[in-house]
Amino acid sequence: MSNTEVAPQEIVCETDANCAGVELLVPRQVPLGGPRAMDVRRTLPQRQRSLIGAWCFLDHYGPDRVGDSGGMKVPRHPHTGLQTVSWLFTGEIEHRDSAGFHAAVRPGEVNLMTAGRGISHSEFSTPDTTVLHGAQLWVALPDSARHMAPTFEHYRPEPVSGTGWTLRVFLGSLGGSVSPVTTHTPLLGAELVLEASAELTLDTDASFEHGLLLDTGSFSLDGHPVPKDNLAYLPVGHGTLTLTAGSDGARVLLIGGAPLGEKIVMWWNFVGRSHEEIVAYRTQWQAEIGAGSAAEDGAHTDTGDGSGGGDTELRFGSFPPGEPAPLPAPALPNARIRPRG
Repeated sequence: MSNTEVAPQEIVCETDANCAGVELLVPRQVPLGGPRAMDVRRTLPQRQRSLIGAWCFLDHYGPDRVGDSGGMKVPRHPHTGLQTVSWLFTGEIEHRDSAGFHAAVRPGEVNLMTAGRGISHSEFSTPDTTVLHGAQLWVALPDSARHMAPTFEHYRPEPVSGTGWTLRVFLGSLGGSVSPVTTHTPLLGAELVLEASAELTLDTDASFEHGLLLDTGSFSLDGHPVPKDNLAYLPVGHGTLTLTAGSDGARVLLIGGAPLGEKIVMWWNFVGRSHEEIVAYRTQWQAEIGAGSAAEDGAHTDTGDGSGGGDTELRFGSFPPGEPAPLPAPALPNARIRPRG
């Protein structure tokens, strides 16, 4: 999924372990674009918390009637330095990318795209989809992996069930279930469904930060009520998590991971490490889609460190003919992008 904000802010992300209790991250509404834009509820990144482990972005959407919202219509757009994780509750999305992967995103199946040094992709809800409901997440790649070749993985986790609960682990390991999907830092991603008034205590990695997003129903985390669509954050040091469902049950998305330990700069759909990298990524994307040039941005096409542009190859790949026009990058800020935090 693309970040379609017309004036995206640069975010410098770094670990903040000062919060010892449950912290609630309240979502903000972001339209995906178009005359009947489908709105998403974004809980990561935020000014007060940009990362949970290496998780750097979480959009939660639906249930939306496609006939009313227009569904998901995100034409080809670029990514660098991250992995996208698609998880659906209802509906179906067609994924196509410049590394040659063409796949369907369906409920209960994870699609993970590794952008590495650069990729472009598109996402459209299928014609048969009437209701669309799910989450799109990004994982920041560590410096050791962020220039790797782009790739794609698909996995359908087998559910693990107990009294009043069902668990699907799509990244990492939990409750005896292990996902084979490749990650480059220690990560956890899972869906939990709790029946009415059910209580579940999970043994978790105490070196992980965790985030729990309430999708439907109601629940409490370690005795703290979590409002719907909010993301509850717990810092490192918690070896167990206790979830108690309300009378209407609950469906919860659980993410976690070891603190990344690196600063990252995220602007639009790019994850980098500096102002120069972000400028170079934008310049090259505009040049590749024929919508701009290095001169337009006053930027160099090659930073000299392998992180920026250069005109020897297409960083973001190519698409087959006949696809919708790609998304141009938003304008850069007038001033030099500087770190925050």
